[in-house]
Amino acid sequence: MPNFTQWPSFPFEGDLRVKQLDDPVPTEPPRRGEGHRACTACAAPDEAYIWVGERWRVRAMDRPSGLPMVLILESRSHLDLGDLPNLLAAELGVMTVRLERAIRSLDGVSRVHVNRWGDGSAHLHFWFLARPHGQLQLRGTFLPLWDSILPSIPESTWRENLALVAAWLAEFGGRQVAEPPRIQWQAPASFGTPSTATVTEAGEPPRTEESETGENGEAGAEDSSSTAASEKTAAAGAGMADSGDVIGPGTVLGGGTGSNAGDTDAPADGAPKAAAWPADNREPQEGVG
Repeated sequence: MPNFTQWPSFPFEGDLRVKQLDDPVPTEPPRRGEGHRACTACAAPDEAYIWVGERWRVRAMDRPSGLPMVLILESRSHLDLGDLPNLLAAELGVMTVRLERAIRSLDGVSRVHVNRWGDGSAHLHFWFLARPHGQLQLRGTFLPLWDSILPSIPESTWRENLALVAAWLAEFGGRQVAEPPRIQWQAPASFGTPSTATVTEAGEPPRTEESETGENGEAGAEDSSSTAASEKTAAAGAGMADSGDVIGPGTVLGGGTGSNAGDTDAPADGAPKAAAWPADNREPQEGVG
């Protein structure tokens, strides 16, 4: 076995064996965007990306993964790395630095790995993978493997990070497409602590020491008066509730409920459209980018 299987960053343990190397093929199959194969990047609308510019676009995966952020920088023109004219070649360096800084500004990100393989698609694309802070076992060349092994981060955190990166890039031009998730809020049940009368098993108000020691039933009369006042207060509160005041977490003014008042778990309208990118676009079937 090669010595990298003993590295702390190697994701696997136990008995392993090396696959038999296949014989080389005389002609390599066309990549996406070559020959008669359609180019996924060229066919994707701007709404499928988190940020778009005149000559570059940045997209995310269709769902959260194990790393804090995984993004792909693409040229808008259908060109490969060696086909870039001088202008785009210079801009590629600027965009690489800019996107790396944007991702590294996120909370909990220590390093950003930048990778380019190009065996799956003929359209130029660079991968940007964020390594979590303090996770030293994820250092190095196996970070893309750990991304598929680790549990996915919360979707709300993922969408917020996408919006932050898009906003960072938009400060230098282009258009931010990804928007932060909607704020989840809920109206309080009440603004005070309502008093709850204690009732005995027999349905009568509890007797206090003063009521037991009252003379000629005066204390008992006072208790009856307090009970009547409490009942009037409760009835008045019920009338207010009927008029549409907030009476609970799920009830709003006018008698509507929270589910009909706009609270929703759906992503913001500006979030990247997952349907525009097939799930296998992140890792082609051949295991190459």
